[in-house]
Amino acid sequence: MEPKKDESNVYALPGIDPALVREPPHNFEAEQALLGSILVNNAAYHRVAEFLKGEHFADPLHGKLFDSLARLIERGQVVSAITLKTYVEQDEAMKEAGGAAYIAKLAAASVHVIDAGGFGRLVHDLYLLRQLVDLGQDVVNSAFKPTLEETAIEQIEIAEKKLYDLASVGQTDGGFKPFRAALTEAMVAAEAAYSRAGQLTGVSTGLVQLDNLLGGLHRSDLLILAGRPSMGKTALATNIAFNAVKAYREEHGEDGKPKAVDGAVVGFFSLEMSAEQLANRILSEQSEISSEKIRRGELISSDFDKVLSVSQQLEHLNLFIDDTPALSIAALRTRARRLKRTHGLGMLIVDYLQLLSPSGRSRQENRVQEVSEITRGLKTLAKELDVPVLALSQLSRAVEQREDKRPQLSDLRESGSIEQDADVVMFVYREEYYLTRSEPTRRAEENDQRFNERHDAWKQRCEQTYGKAEVIVAKQRHGPTGIVRLAFEGAITKFDNLPADDGQPDGPAF
Repeated sequence: MEPKKDESNVYALPGIDPALVREPPHNFEAEQALLGSILVNNAAYHRVAEFLKGEHFADPLHGKLFDSLARLIERGQVVSAITLKTYVEQDEAMKEAGGAAYIAKLAAASVHVIDAGGFGRLVHDLYLLRQLVDLGQDVVNSAFKPTLEETAIEQIEIAEKKLYDLASVGQTDGGFKPFRAALTEAMVAAEAAYSRAGQLTGVSTGLVQLDNLLGGLHRSDLLILAGRPSMGKTALATNIAFNAVKAYREEHGEDGKPKAVDGAVVGFFSLEMSAEQLANRILSEQSEISSEKIRRGELISSDFDKVLSVSQQLEHLNLFIDDTPALSIAALRTRARRLKRTHGLGMLIVDYLQLLSPSGRSRQENRVQEVSEITRGLKTLAKELDVPVLALSQLSRAVEQREDKRPQLSDLRESGSIEQDADVVMFVYREEYYLTRSEPTRRAEENDQRFNERHDAWKQRCEQTYGKAEVIVAKQRHGPTGIVRLAFEGAITKFDNLPADDGQPDGPAF
């Protein structure tokens, strides 16, 4: 049986219903009308130049013509059907399409210059729909051809990243905003800070001197908290998270939706410690009972009653912990967005940055590129969700090789990308940790008096630094840098404000 032939002498393939054949979304008439408008009035080009490119046109010839028009107009030349005559006569594709007659046809199909922006957005929207169709086909094809290198979860993460990138490219409503609009937003933030107890524009850390220096943790900022092992990075991050959720207070706005006026709902991505270990630390801090005793069950009756009472007070806090190990930046982004939708996220904490993995195939690149993608992704997420993102980071061993163990920006692992993308870089430093491990030993030919003097000086220094820590703010895009001195109780992993009469200055040491 021969295939059925239609009136245009086109043979239909057997078993194919023409009604089921779908063409990719396009509108050639809209493309022609837009190009005609630019030919008639070059001002129409400037209404679409910000977001429209030649690749967005469904007809390759239209895209090529748009790029040519753009190139000539950007040079300051006046473009019209007449001035393009030489160009179309030299271009084979344009000659095949009709040459000067086709250009004249485009000019006749033009719309008013005021409507050019709307037609440009229509062309752009149809391009995004075609991209979405292609993306969907890629997802389906990948799912039908599973490999050992890519698990189902990794395929989902790759698809999510592509979809997010497409959504970012698809935004056409960005650009300049009037200064008065930005000024209004700044005044709203200032008014909120004025009416808030701590007069902060950002989320309070609960540590007075650190809040004074930073002004709180600001929305859309990426903050890096770095330190060597055992300095207390996780402890400080946990303390900040608890203080933020404890202070959380919301009011309902004019639209009826709840709005945080103090504190924050906190999402804590713990890639190193389990959720149970983090909860144990907060229990220890609030009950003032050693976390080791709680973990081992070495509690007397009164201690257990105290821990139980504290746990009942803490169970309603808006703190959400995800302890999935080796999380990718794409998966983290997806989960953070979901938490924002469901619970109104106000701050994110990531412990720690080097344990995150990049998305998809980029894992084959070198480590510096991987960390660059991760820090860039965290900064983008902070801006997208409009929340502060506090990411913990390890330091290189170069710190241990110096006599002065205070960290510097150059000590950050892969410091180029981390330092560049971060709005704030802080270091945790406890001199006590190094002093207790460097007890003086008698030198050769050293008499008792000299050795005792050195040993007494070491003991005195240990006493001065006992229970004290420093947070060194080495970079702050919005304000000054400096050193904040805090109290630290190792047994209950708690950072706190130093009393004013502790021999330390009332404010940060600059």
